[in-house]
Amino acid sequence: MGKNTIFSGQPIFNQLLTFIDKSEIRKIAKQHGSERYVKKFTTYNHLVVILFVVFEGYHSIREVILGLLANAHKLSHLGLSYLVRRSTFAEANKRRDSKVFEDIYMSVYRKHSRFLADSRLRDKDLKRLYIMDSSTISLFKDILKGVGRNPKNGKKKGGIKAHTIIKASENVPCLVRYSEAARHDHMFLQEVEALPSGSIITFDKGYVDYQQYEAFSKKAIWYVTRLKDNALYSAGEEFDIPDQADSGVLKDEEVILYYGENKKQEHRARRIVYWDNENERLFEFITNNFELAAETIALIYKKRWQIEMLFKQLKQNFPLKYFLGDNENAIEIQIWAAMLANLLITLVKSKLKRRWAFSNMVSVIRQQLMNYINMYAFLEAPEKSWLKLIKNDRHKYRNSLFPEMGGLLLKMKYSDAVYQRIEKEKLLISRFTGQQ
Repeated sequence: MGKNTIFSGQPIFNQLLTFIDKSEIRKIAKQHGSERYVKKFTTYNHLVVILFVVFEGYHSIREVILGLLANAHKLSHLGLSYLVRRSTFAEANKRRDSKVFEDIYMSVYRKHSRFLADSRLRDKDLKRLYIMDSSTISLFKDILKGVGRNPKNGKKKGGIKAHTIIKASENVPCLVRYSEAARHDHMFLQEVEALPSGSIITFDKGYVDYQQYEAFSKKAIWYVTRLKDNALYSAGEEFDIPDQADSGVLKDEEVILYYGENKKQEHRARRIVYWDNENERLFEFITNNFELAAETIALIYKKRWQIEMLFKQLKQNFPLKYFLGDNENAIEIQIWAAMLANLLITLVKSKLKRRWAFSNMVSVIRQQLMNYINMYAFLEAPEKSWLKLIKNDRHKYRNSLFPEMGGLLLKMKYSDAVYQRIEKEKLLISRFTGQQ
């Protein structure tokens, strides 16, 4: 039998870790002083273990340690020289600053972001588009203030809110900030000012802050959002709708929005009324960009749904229901690990020619995480090794004095069900190669 290219000398987990630069981790650890008073459980070791938790979906520290013990003979491949104790792991989650893991995530993102760009987005306006939204993660106790009223019976659960910005061309977070769930979304708008001039950002009407919108206009950052029902404004010039415009565009006009004390401050914006025939809904958009076509503004807001799909992807594949610590720092570390795991698999997906559903790829990697399999070769052609085995067995008996014995020996080698499948695969191969 020829050499099999599917199997590898490294576990799949180690192949995922190759995206992470160890020297960069040491640099980040030095900046934050996260190695101070640490003997063995370094920042890199902590990162590997917390990623192991996220990929395997463990619910407790006890499960984590048992999982590591089950793979003790493979840990050297991951750069782990010893098995961490439960108390050491819990203490590290509490003491090591979550900002360390944020910087590690951003380091990996910046280094590999060029592989994430979607070549299908040729429109220059969509290439500079950012999308912003927040997602709330419920906590098992009132660590951070949750939303809503206090219940009559029992205590209100806490919640942490992840305010996230993604590039429309990449579909992974490029900026994340955490706050208690009760904090209003518009407080996060100040982070948008760090975007380059000429950027376009879209968000829902939960981020209403006309004063911040005015600051965007001064910095040439263009926003697209929806107009709130109780917004106070006066209509100005109405713009002509071109004959070739989308039939859904009903109105395009200049408006002056009033805000601040006694509503004396003003913000000049553009109001677009758009009828979505597909969903049979009427939308009122506002933007500070007066150059883009009205239908382009509607398309930009429609792209906002992309971030909702990202949140769904994260919560389905890396469900954050069980946390390994009961403090804010430990929770943030685990969320950053989930974000990083999502980024690593997205990078793998971007390098494959074969199309995979993200959830299917996560499932395969999770099941084979510590197995010695060439990840890329397997994901490109999972059936290749099996077909090669059949083909080799077929050629093995071609020049035999008793070729009819080949089928009998194969049947003795495999079970009846497997043998029947082999015969079918042999037939497919002969048809494909034109050999009988």
